[in-house]
Amino acid sequence: MKKIIAVPSNNPGGMDAGISAHFGHCDAYTLVEFENNEIKKTSILPNKPHEDGGCMAVVNFIAENGIQELLVNGMGMRPLIGLNHAGIKVYQSGNIQTVKEAVEAHIDEKLPMFGQEQTCGGGIVH
Repeated sequence: MKKIIAVPSNNPGGMDAGISAHFGHCDAYTLVEFENNEIKKTSILPNKPHEDGGCMAVVNFIAENGIQELLVNGMGMRPLIGLNHAGIKVYQSGNIQTVKEAVEAHIDEKLPMFGQEQTCGGGIVH
């Protein structure tokens, strides 16, 4: 079964990129396509401007690109609810620094689900 996950990334994106602190304000998303728990393909999806519809524009953008799971350091309550409503699973990447480390932890099932208790109050987290 094919699965696409996304990790909010700092420029230039890719497996060695740093994870952006807040998914809606990231430079790009590193997309990782899996089939039978094996990485088949990686690509970079530039982020949509946040001001064009706020957080929900980014949520819709994620859903429109076939992303099924998201590995994040932080996000607000409204986008979390929107992603959950769209059927996109969100996982907490914690203090992990790179996309590669987050993807490896996800493969090893070491990332917890991102819940309401992890949400921030909005704005850019630095």
